[in-house]
Amino acid sequence: MTSHFSEVEAVRAIPSVDAMLAEVCQITGMGFAAVAHVTSERWVACQVLDKIEFGLNPGDELKIKTTICDEIRASGQAVFIDEVASDPHWRAHHTPALYGFKSYVSVPIVLEDGRFFGTLCAIDPARSSVTLSTVLPQIEAHAREIARALSHQGGHA
Repeated sequence: MTSHFSEVEAVRAIPSVDAMLAEVCQITGMGFAAVAHVTSERWVACQVLDKIEFGLNPGDELKIKTTICDEIRASGQAVFIDEVASDPHWRAHHTPALYGFKSYVSVPIVLEDGRFFGTLCAIDPARSSVTLSTVLPQIEAHAREIARALSHQGGHA
């Protein structure tokens, strides 16, 4: 059991998380979505929907410096990439090459007291079937709903 067990359990206790992950995959056309707990030291999958065999399960960790979520934690800003190869900022970034994705979206989950919990994110090895900026408001709404639920559970972060 990792020290992040309580965060994983807190996310998994939110009844609507599975439906939110399914909707994120459906509206983006991507095959992997997750809620991740992100700190300056760790990236921990709390809940996942994996249709592309990316291979992460709840409780699994990625090295934080290999993730874009680390940059989102630092900036507090969402990142969306319709197609890595055609994006001047992201095409040379180490993370898409390392994990083999061509499309990506991730939005911060910020608790009601202002603490950063992590991200709601999605990836796919193919180009996104939609322009991600058009579905970003729906994903952000899900991130706010997750943040609200976590805040009411006693404030994990």
